[in-house]
Amino acid sequence: MLLETYQTELIITGFVLLTLLIIRFITNFTISKVARKNGINEARIRLIRRYVTVTLFIIALVIESFVFGANFKDLAVLFSSVFAIIGIAMFAIWSILSNVTSGIIMFFSFPYKVGDKICIHDKDFPLEAIIEDIRAFQLHLRLENGDLVTYPNNLILQKAVTLVEKDAIEEFIEDDGEAV
Repeated sequence: MLLETYQTELIITGFVLLTLLIIRFITNFTISKVARKNGINEARIRLIRRYVTVTLFIIALVIESFVFGANFKDLAVLFSSVFAIIGIAMFAIWSILSNVTSGIIMFFSFPYKVGDKICIHDKDFPLEAIIEDIRAFQLHLRLENGDLVTYPNNLILQKAVTLVEKDAIEEFIEDDGEAV
């Protein structure tokens, strides 16, 4: 009885899910191909894939709500309420969102990779270090004395950065005799 009542909706749901899964597969394949071509860390690839999956899931929920009969007016009230709450939350945590957005931008256009030695030209705190890891919120930079510095992603995009040495992490490991 339930299948007969919602037969059309279930067929459309299957088509929508299949389409979004194909889009997800193609997008993840493209992200992996671009990332490996540019020598990007596997952890960063997984992070961007997760962002794509969440975005496609939200799109699927919106499409399915229309398929099962939700009115645009009802969804507009729901989304305006949700976006008002999210807007207030985003204003409160703009720094975190700025770092995540910068992390996504850095995934596609950051000219340096893990293992490169860079110099950050900051008037107050100049820094020369090796990029140890690039995460969603910050870079992990290893100084020559062995100290670990976490540097926010949004600041690295705002400062002038110079590449001192490509693939310097290998020399750093050899000099200290221990893994970084």
